[in-house]
Amino acid sequence: MRFNRILLKISGEALMGDNNYGISTDVIRYLSAEIKKVHDQGIELAMVIGAGNIFRGVAGAASGMDRGSADNMGMLGTVMNSLAVQDGLESIGIPCKVMSAITMLNVCEPYERLKALDHLENKRVVIFAAGTGNPYFTTDTAAVLRGLEIKADVVMKATRVDGVYDSDPEKNPEANRYLHLTYNKVLRDDLRVLDAAGISLARDNELPIMVFNMKVEGNIAKAAAGVEGIGSLITTR
Repeated sequence: MRFNRILLKISGEALMGDNNYGISTDVIRYLSAEIKKVHDQGIELAMVIGAGNIFRGVAGAASGMDRGSADNMGMLGTVMNSLAVQDGLESIGIPCKVMSAITMLNVCEPYERLKALDHLENKRVVIFAAGTGNPYFTTDTAAVLRGLEIKADVVMKATRVDGVYDSDPEKNPEANRYLHLTYNKVLRDDLRVLDAAGISLARDNELPIMVFNMKVEGNIAKAAAGVEGIGSLITTR
């Protein structure tokens, strides 16, 4: 199948490149060029970006911080990452809007569903920042929530492996990749594709999830175009 509107979820760690922290301008340039291939196909694209390259709320809470305060810091980190990707996209001529669940009018637009839909229909890339605006919810869950709100055809999770495996392929060379699997199998086998809340939300609303390797050049565009064998597709059955 070819998707007409997609929600692309990217981890904050993906923006680090070979660095141990922060944002790699090389990764921003690569990602922007890959997104341009999708945009040039006429596909409507929204994004959610994590903040693991800057701050993880769960890690902060584990170190003794209040979980609410730590998650708020993580949400602010996603805004920084979103602005970096917006700059990369606009530098190659792709119109892009950052919409934040936490109001900061001098930096980006506040999130409004109808305004987001208008941006998408006018072929602007929309980056949803600050998660859901609430602590205790990950950017995985935010990606599924925003995907449902904008009526995306699929949530595409870009990772460093080429799909969902029955065990960690970086540790087990005998791991088997699934081309297709169900939400219930992901939850039952604790495959950790997204967090359980995100998977359950997608299952309850039958929103497909695709997991693929973003490091392979052209994969984002191929996945959006429905090329078979690119990653793993998670559906109801």
